[in-house]
Amino acid sequence: MFVLFEETGKFHAGRVLSEAESSAQVELDSGKRVKVKAANLLLKFEKPAPAELVRQAQALSQDIELELAWEFAPDDEFGFAELAREYFSEQATLVEQAAALFRLFEAPHYFRRAGKGRFKKAPAEILQQALAGIEKKKQLQAQIAAWAAELGQGQCPTPIREQLYKILFRPDKNAPEYKAVVEASRATHTAPLALLQQAGAIDSPYQFHWKRFLFENFPKGTGFPALQAPAITDELPLATCRAYSIDDSHTTEIDDALSVQGLGSGTVTLGIHIAAPGLAIAPGSPIDQLGRTRLSTVYMPGYKVTMLPDDVVQSYTLLAGRNCPAVSLYVTLNEVTLEVQATETRLERVPVAANLRHDQLDAVVTADWLENPDFSHQNGLQPPPMAREQLSFLYRLAKHLKAAREVVRGKPETFNRPDYNFKLVGNDGAEPTGSEQVQIGTRQRGAPLDLIVSEAMILANSTWGNWLAELGVPGIYRSQASLLPGVKVRMGTKALPHAGIGVKSYVWSTSPLRRYTDLVNQWQIIACARHGKTAALAAPFKPKAAELFSIISSFDATYAAYNDYQRGMERFWTLKYVQQQGITELTGTVFKEGLVRADELPLVLPVLGTQSLPRGARVRVKLGAIDEITLDVNGTVIERLDQAPEAASQEDEGSEDEDDAVAGPIAIAVDVSEAEAEAKTEAATSDNPSP
Repeated sequence: MFVLFEETGKFHAGRVLSEAESSAQVELDSGKRVKVKAANLLLKFEKPAPAELVRQAQALSQDIELELAWEFAPDDEFGFAELAREYFSEQATLVEQAAALFRLFEAPHYFRRAGKGRFKKAPAEILQQALAGIEKKKQLQAQIAAWAAELGQGQCPTPIREQLYKILFRPDKNAPEYKAVVEASRATHTAPLALLQQAGAIDSPYQFHWKRFLFENFPKGTGFPALQAPAITDELPLATCRAYSIDDSHTTEIDDALSVQGLGSGTVTLGIHIAAPGLAIAPGSPIDQLGRTRLSTVYMPGYKVTMLPDDVVQSYTLLAGRNCPAVSLYVTLNEVTLEVQATETRLERVPVAANLRHDQLDAVVTADWLENPDFSHQNGLQPPPMAREQLSFLYRLAKHLKAAREVVRGKPETFNRPDYNFKLVGNDGAEPTGSEQVQIGTRQRGAPLDLIVSEAMILANSTWGNWLAELGVPGIYRSQASLLPGVKVRMGTKALPHAGIGVKSYVWSTSPLRRYTDLVNQWQIIACARHGKTAALAAPFKPKAAELFSIISSFDATYAAYNDYQRGMERFWTLKYVQQQGITELTGTVFKEGLVRADELPLVLPVLGTQSLPRGARVRVKLGAIDEITLDVNGTVIERLDQAPEAASQEDEGSEDEDDAVAGPIAIAVDVSEAEAEAKTEAATSDNPSP
């Protein structure tokens, strides 16, 4: 005797070996023996053979019209054999009964299962809804297939174009647009990004990078709501000094300025003056909420997205010709030894005499001009509006401060490679199109003006960091436990040493117009200036405040994303420069296995043929194809330029360089030590705070 039975939602047929009241031992055609519960035995028969019964019943089941079967089915619960007799005939055969069972089982929208082999037909309204859903699903599947076919033919359907960045970077895997791309990718054996490129979904490489960045970081766009900058209502005294800012020409967020008083008296007072939006913007106010959402200004070649609206920035920026509200740190120094004798923080209005510009003055304010009073330029360069004696003192002080930090660091900071500056011809600060002619210039790190501002900002940030800790007022600190490989800079609320810079503690507080952490720290510093030893009670953020940790977490992630985009765009414009200049070969230095750093461009790339070369080897490289979407380029060694290269310098041996130099898709080679990066960032010497 044979039986047809159900097991785990599937039907099987086999020969009965033995049968008890509650179960039976059944042998399948495969020879496997299974124990089947009596309730699961649906049909018993002598012939045909089990496999033949199943084959005939499955074929016949597809001829059963579900709509007609639903009409014939009783309103009450029924068994499959009953339906077979209603649908086929009163003498329904074994095959017809099995066919009815199979058809009922596979149509749950028509018939609900009510037990083993038993069913109940669905109510009419529920059936109509189910059928409508099935039809919609069929149409959707047809649409997916049509879209996939279009993509395979090199055409991009509009719905997929509109969902491009979501599909690629934050996909809803149940969305039809995503499924169409996956289906087309599999059918054409093409990666999704390449497939979409070939289909014309990407308008231009630049727009691809820009819109991806907006999608991930500014989904609502970069525009600002209509907000008015609150006025500073404090009665601030007028400072007796004259301050000078030092930035690049395109800087609009002028956060810091310097002043020098008392030259020739034996005691000199250095003033470090920081724009004071914290005196007007209150924590929790609409402008504060805006700053906390953006957390930082975003920089890229030729363009920037500011943290605060421009009219708000202009209300507090240290613009020449105005008495600007500022948080000032005055450092009293011995003019001969440069020993710090005292520090004082004041809230005041500072007369800003001039906004000096790096790019206009670096050729004038050289080390020779600052250190030798008899030196004069022979090419008729105009001197800066700030007194030469003041600049000379600031340069001498900057070198002294740097040397003192290097003692703490345990090794000197080196500035062997230049900073690269990008200019998009004719852009004038408007959003780039990606087709602009790009110019790449250089400025040697550690140039006098750069060093002056860097060291002044480090002095302010470390002094204020120590002061906050002394008064028990929490701040947002940056710390680094050591310079050992792999030890990263961390942010926290405790005053811990920063080994990379060589200071006891360090806060970011000198760029409050473009970095939210600096604005938070400025509020805390203002509380210290107003309340002294009781500042901890009056400061906006109290010790162990959960809000501070939330700000740190958000800032870390956002600032990293902004910097990644900046590096990516610098790499994009570097590759664009290579194309525009028709550069097919370049010289470089092997600095890591398989990677070469270009000598005259901010570019690191993988190069075939360097695997056996030592670090420091000089090579000429033939460039391969450039991919502006992945920002990828590689090369091949065509000539060794040195036969016996010197050992890698100390600068290149540490993990700091290796961590910063990135070669690969959507990344630019940035290879500076943490201390150099911090110094350049804190200096605020340009609108771009990232090295």
